[in-house]
Amino acid sequence: MALPKIEEFRDLSDEELSEQILTIKKELFELRMQKATRQLEKSHLVRHAKHKMAQLMMLEGERALKSEK
Repeated sequence: MALPKIEEFRDLSDEELSEQILTIKKELFELRMQKATRQLEKSHLVRHAKHKMAQLMMLEGERALKSEK
């Protein structure tokens, strides 16, 4: 499974972007809980979720800067 590409998220609306961020935060929490209880079998999913979160947060920040101008 490859890391997600940022192009996949660029066409999302602001509401969809916020929704995706919230979803990824919940997913990351669940993955951390599974890791803590040693139930996580696919440890690479944590890295993918963090990568996706960083991309979404960067897009949100870019849009906030554009709206300020």
